[in-house]
Amino acid sequence: MLELEHFLPYRLSVVSNHISQTIANAYAERFGISITEWRVLAVLGRYPELSANGVAERTAMDKVAVSRAVARLLKTGMIERETHDSDRRRSVLRLSTAGYRIYDQVAPMALDYERRLLAGFSDAERATLARLIDRLDEASRP
Repeated sequence: MLELEHFLPYRLSVVSNHISQTIANAYAERFGISITEWRVLAVLGRYPELSANGVAERTAMDKVAVSRAVARLLKTGMIERETHDSDRRRSVLRLSTAGYRIYDQVAPMALDYERRLLAGFSDAERATLARLIDRLDEASRP
């Protein structure tokens, strides 16, 4: 019998949902953006000029969810779309001035939350956790 409370994929999903929802509540209330929208903003803040497919690949999010988030962010003026210089069929996305304003406020909130979340771990435990997550990520790929 499958005991969900001991099934690793389920446990990771529950922990991920708790962590994501906690920080999401803060930026949703303050800026009116969803988890998916924040992830698009965060990726474009780190890797400007990605296509929507590039955002989906970097975030491991569903392309349809990314497409909807991109449409909302374009509509609210948080991101801009431009035709790629070398390939006119491809468009790239980047943060707008408004998008950078939100990114510059949410990123420190997210980093502070991460710091508080890991405060009970030693440096060695943090390094071990990072290595284990990397190994799980690698093992989970087809």
